[in-house]
Amino acid sequence: MVMSRDQNAGRSHSIKTDNISFERVEEFKYLGTTLTNKNSIQVEIKSRLNSGNACYYSVQDPLSSSLLSKNIKIKIYRTIILHAVLYGCETWSLPLREECGLRVFENRMLRRILGPKRAEVTGEWRKVHNEALNDLYSSPNIVRVIK
Repeated sequence: MVMSRDQNAGRSHSIKTDNISFERVEEFKYLGTTLTNKNSIQVEIKSRLNSGNACYYSVQDPLSSSLLSKNIKIKIYRTIILHAVLYGCETWSLPLREECGLRVFENRMLRRILGPKRAEVTGEWRKVHNEALNDLYSSPNIVRVIK
């Protein structure tokens, strides 16, 4: 892969060694991390969020069980799902758009784990608001962990 500000740089370049030619690519996966020639982190974050969703669905049965306490469910989230999402995050530079996407992912996961809440006045079930999620999830949010 050739990385340059010039879009035409390296178009005709190929590497040959021992009669083996390596083609030029726009992106590739190395040690589980997607590297692009534009040094864009958006593809990598999207891939990590997909991995987090896959992890959630692999442990969905225990997380939706009423036999486990909310604290244990949050520990499962932090040890399995969050680690899958944060793999390689040390190299990320987060634009505001990506921060928002990560927060949305985390709030969605926490809502799934914690379930709906019953309103005290009306007795109706409703989704937990972001402020209540932050109170219930005492750990730092995903963006704070990355930074």
